[in-house]
Amino acid sequence: MRTDSVKSALWGAVGGALALAIVGFSWGGWVTGASAERTAKNRSEAAVVTALAPICASQFQQTPDAAAQQAVLITKGSWEQKKLVETADWAKMPGSTDVAPGVAEACASLISKLKF
Repeated sequence: MRTDSVKSALWGAVGGALALAIVGFSWGGWVTGASAERTAKNRSEAAVVTALAPICASQFQQTPDAAAQQAVLITKGSWEQKKLVETADWAKMPGSTDVAPGVAEACASLISKLKF
């Protein structure tokens, strides 16, 4: 057995594995565990916001002075709108003690688009 051919075969295998890894991570859609966790977390938070923001807007509409509150909300900046929605407890879901991240901002956006 010749060591030259074994050595060439091993280097070819190493080069092929390296090329496969580069192609897989660049174009093949492979991701690391940390990247997959980050993507899953972002998607789950977005799904929570999508589900809870309409409930928040509905809770807002049930207030007796919703039209007047909307007029006040529209005059404020986005950060102030978020704080107003949070302090009025429209973004708190029944049975919850805190507001899920992103819900107040999405709710404020929905509230500003409501027609009365």
